[in-house]
Amino acid sequence: MNIDGQAGRLEGLLYIPTAAPTGAIVFAHPHPEHGGTMHTRVVFQAARGLADAGFAVLRFNFRGVGRSDGAFDGDAGERADFEAALDFLATRLPGVPLWAGGFSFGSWIGLAVGASDRRVSALLGIGVPAARYDFEAVVDSCKPTFLIHGEDDDICPLSAVRRLYGRLAEPKELVVIEGADHLFEGRTLELREVVGTLFRDAEDLSMEDVEVPEP
Repeated sequence: MNIDGQAGRLEGLLYIPTAAPTGAIVFAHPHPEHGGTMHTRVVFQAARGLADAGFAVLRFNFRGVGRSDGAFDGDAGERADFEAALDFLATRLPGVPLWAGGFSFGSWIGLAVGASDRRVSALLGIGVPAARYDFEAVVDSCKPTFLIHGEDDDICPLSAVRRLYGRLAEPKELVVIEGADHLFEGRTLELREVVGTLFRDAEDLSMEDVEVPEP
């Protein structure tokens, strides 16, 4: 399937459960210049975990990746791509709670866009690069935020994620997977189980429970 983006066509994959979905999430992939795509193993297994929990899941390739048009921008361009994906999902599933998330670089883009988009109910970041990028928009947000991180992540240190987590408003949750590195090598099935278990009760979180200040 294709998504109309600022730079042209964005390649995407959308899973919709047969039953009424718990929520609908756009989930972004890691850094394109390091081989990140919507087919990256962590992205694939996280999407399966979300599907296990009853979510509709939209994965897509940022501009210049796979069959997506355009060229890598590194910030504003990818944010525009994520916004286009949110527009697509919100139109496809009106009335379903909308979430935003991603893995590594994709978590920075997804959380930053999702924190400021009033349609988005909650945020999910996996392997968050807290020491590399600015997450102030997430810190300033009052939306429920869930972080999942590998204990032995040597690219995005857990210590930086803990500092970020300490600055986030409630409700929030940080799940640390023992012994896992940044790519969750050998642990992606465990990641899927963690995601599925964590979000089975996510329907209890809605924007009705969260006060969102006017921009």
